[in-house]
Amino acid sequence: MENFGFIRVAAAIPELKVADCSFNREKMERLIQKAIEQEVQIVCFPELSVTGYTCGDLFFQQLLLEQAESEIACLIETFANSNIIFIVGAPVSVNGKLFNSALVCQAGKILGIVPKTYLPNHNEFSEKRWFVSAKDCKETTIKYSGQEVPFGANILFGDTSAVFAVEICEDLWVTSPPSSEHAVNGAQIIFNLSANNELAGKNDYWKSLIQQQSARCIAGYVYASAGYGESTTDVVFTGNGFIYENGYLLSSSKRFTFEEQLIISEIDVDRLRSDRQKNALFVPETANSYRKVNVEFSPIIYQSTLTRVIIPKPFLLAETVYKGRCEEIFSIQIGGLAKRLLHTKVNTAVIGVSGGLDSTLALLVTVKTFDKLKMPRKNIIGITMPGFGTTGRTYNNALSLMQSLGITIREISIVVACKQHFEDIGHDISVHDATFENTQARERTQILMDIANQTNGLVVGTGNLSELALGWATYNGDHISMYGVNSGVPKTLVRHLVKWAAETQVDEQSAAILLDIIDTPVSPELLPADSNGDISQKTEDIVGPYELHDFFLYYAVRFGFSPRKILFLAQNAFKDSYTDEIILKWMEVFFRRFFSQQFKRSCMPDGPKIGSVNLSPRGNWKMPSDASSALWLKEIENINP
Repeated sequence: MENFGFIRVAAAIPELKVADCSFNREKMERLIQKAIEQEVQIVCFPELSVTGYTCGDLFFQQLLLEQAESEIACLIETFANSNIIFIVGAPVSVNGKLFNSALVCQAGKILGIVPKTYLPNHNEFSEKRWFVSAKDCKETTIKYSGQEVPFGANILFGDTSAVFAVEICEDLWVTSPPSSEHAVNGAQIIFNLSANNELAGKNDYWKSLIQQQSARCIAGYVYASAGYGESTTDVVFTGNGFIYENGYLLSSSKRFTFEEQLIISEIDVDRLRSDRQKNALFVPETANSYRKVNVEFSPIIYQSTLTRVIIPKPFLLAETVYKGRCEEIFSIQIGGLAKRLLHTKVNTAVIGVSGGLDSTLALLVTVKTFDKLKMPRKNIIGITMPGFGTTGRTYNNALSLMQSLGITIREISIVVACKQHFEDIGHDISVHDATFENTQARERTQILMDIANQTNGLVVGTGNLSELALGWATYNGDHISMYGVNSGVPKTLVRHLVKWAAETQVDEQSAAILLDIIDTPVSPELLPADSNGDISQKTEDIVGPYELHDFFLYYAVRFGFSPRKILFLAQNAFKDSYTDEIILKWMEVFFRRFFSQQFKRSCMPDGPKIGSVNLSPRGNWKMPSDASSALWLKEIENINP
């Protein structure tokens, strides 16, 4: 078993009493113990969590400072035999200067003390009254709680598993936060001890700030802010805890609760490394001023479950952005096709309409493109080409959709031409092999291309990203077009987009047809129908479920994960849908086909990039057509589900 590159972290929001260090230490002990029970490796507490943030001039009381140091020593001793890393906030006195500090502790030691750099000077809390900035300290090592401890804002903590750093509250709010420097010098996770008071509308602002900083730094960001128990003399603290990873919220606390909270999730450090490697704008630095403190993370053997949610369909859209994002994707497709139509000065667009999902999406995009260019829809030539496997359902849907959208309809059967071709090449028509299937696909492509020549037109491709990944297309057949509007859209997203179009973009008659197309099994319809006239050749029965293949595609191409890690993620995402044996079966199919079918992608038509995963050889995916899949297939073979 492995940890798969995950570090389990927590933001802890304890109950607190202002200036009661013993009470506060006890509450922190409770949460650290809970964190240990849940195998948390690093837990972060709020700013000045030992004393309370709102002590005011009590920070000048020597008794409070001595008690804070004493309680921290007690806390460290309590967990001397544990490997958990805990980060607590306390006032630290250095040579007559007081610093608002974060203490990073593990296994009976203080690994380092990080003072706050940017001190607020507003009406409620003018920290400059009590504390000085990290910039005003010359010491790099101090004695605290009987230990010699590294001191400063330029400390990184970690080992080969992960590296983390600390900043405190307003450090994040400045133009150039310390976390930016921490990140380019190697920190993959940032912990922020904060004491942000609540104001109307402020919560959305600082969530946005944390989200953007985690994305800008390509880092995990763990934020713990003071909560119930802080003084409400002038303001209220609500105990906000957030865990972000590269702009994505993994977990968050409840607002306005009077109970302690422990917000837990895993940061995928492998994923962060992958994104940093691919981002040419993320330039690593090695500043001579930075110091590295080695830590040993407590090992977690992940059996099959994570606390974070692994989305089974990573290409799909969250409900909160569903409508806007679908419109955006359509607009990208429309923009790409419009430019190609204008540049080539064609009169028509020619598209094969099968009554299936892919050609339906391509047709909808084409119709909307013509509308935007103020070109008549009659200049779109939709061609249905019945063959040996065409069923009444798809045939009627194709005709009905073209009619309802008001385009030019042509019907050209390929049966006679294919029979002639079989006779010409000496192929037995009763043998339903690759020749039987591919002949039909290439005949259809020939018809489309030739009619485009006749009408000064452009053939709009219908193939999608998932088919490109699997090579599920006939070379020089449906593999070829003059512009592939769906080439950046995976199969799981195609269905999503057609559903959105049915809800928002067409009239009731067209919408009813679209909904029936969505419910139709995915098939190339190249083999004869069954005895009931229904589709006999179902793609997902042959190559596997597209939701699995899209999952494999996302994590293999987007992050370069190994089959072993992809299996672990799939176990979490599909635990209620597929057994490990089934996932492994189709994963082997995916990697085998992904490598063997690269030659089709090496000469694929132009088409617009839609998301972060794209397989165009002109920039997004550069892979030799004869690369070996042995390494990946060997790992799959050696996995014991």
